[in-house]
Amino acid sequence: MATDHEIELGSENLLLRPFQPSDAEPICDAVLESLDELTPWLPWCHPQYTILDTRTFLEARASAFENDGEYAFAMLQRATGRFVGACGINQFDRVNARANLGYWVRTSATRHGHATAATRLLAHWAFEALELVRIEIVAAVGNVASQRVASKAGGWREGIARRRLNVRGEAHDAVVFSVLREDVA
Repeated sequence: MATDHEIELGSENLLLRPFQPSDAEPICDAVLESLDELTPWLPWCHPQYTILDTRTFLEARASAFENDGEYAFAMLQRATGRFVGACGINQFDRVNARANLGYWVRTSATRHGHATAATRLLAHWAFEALELVRIEIVAAVGNVASQRVASKAGGWREGIARRRLNVRGEAHDAVVFSVLREDVA
């Protein structure tokens, strides 16, 4: 597998690093554990998810970075090395210096502040390294957990964008949060 970015970010409790081929089984385990929570909101997650889906994702990382400038990170507990989720910056709008920030956390690791910490780390880095002016977090209206993370991470709830997200052919209204440099300073 070709490599993508080489950025690592971290705090006392969390490490964000590029995905590695050895992540396949831990990622697949996390997804399977979390199907009920992830499937309604993430188009790549589905009830028949397998290790092949994970390997396909991992093999696409270099291309996503090279072609789209996408920065995707494995989210690990620093003390144990346990895979707890993923996050990334994507959907770049270079003209307006804007990008999307997304995240997911395995069910057994929710409510420990991992997604909030990862969002803050990633946003802070993106403002500095990528010279972004604005980051958006877009969460389906029904995805209350993701909205809670966006708020805790400093996101400003701007409003509801009608039919903004498409998951498996179904359009969902979504809450749009903005994060500016001063929100995560």
